[in-house]
Amino acid sequence: MSKLIPDASSLVSLGIVADCDPNPLDLCIDQYEIIIPTAVIEELQEIASYDDAHGRAAAAVLDRTASFDTRSVDLDAEFPLDDGENAAVTLANDVDAALLLCDEFTQLGLIHASLADTRLVTTPTLLSVFVRTEHLSPAAARTLLDEISDARSWESNSYVQRARSLFEDT
Repeated sequence: MSKLIPDASSLVSLGIVADCDPNPLDLCIDQYEIIIPTAVIEELQEIASYDDAHGRAAAAVLDRTASFDTRSVDLDAEFPLDDGENAAVTLANDVDAALLLCDEFTQLGLIHASLADTRLVTTPTLLSVFVRTEHLSPAAARTLLDEISDARSWESNSYVQRARSLFEDT
């Protein structure tokens, strides 16, 4: 089973639609060995303290921690992003993960450049993978992406628009 390392932002995105069927978080758990840095768990706990859609999404992910492997890593003091992204990139490189799931859209170039042999994917890209592997229909992926996009304020995001166009063409 391929290893997937998520950051907190991507897990919140998946948690937004945790009560949907099909559930992309469940698909991830079924398809990948998910390893979460403890720094990401700590970020999720902080986010879960808020009474909003993001807090509820983080809480939904935290309810599933028994399905994940969690690991501590030594952070790179020179890495210019927060501890969660720092830990996720470090862990992805340490365990030779197949995928780093990250929705920090404004920092994707930096994160991509920091990875050794790990493929960087966003939640919209992950949904498209599930469509290609026939775990999601294009219509289901489009609906999930719309719900996530609304909650995450991604209306003008080019990655989201590109993924949405892929779902419409299939």
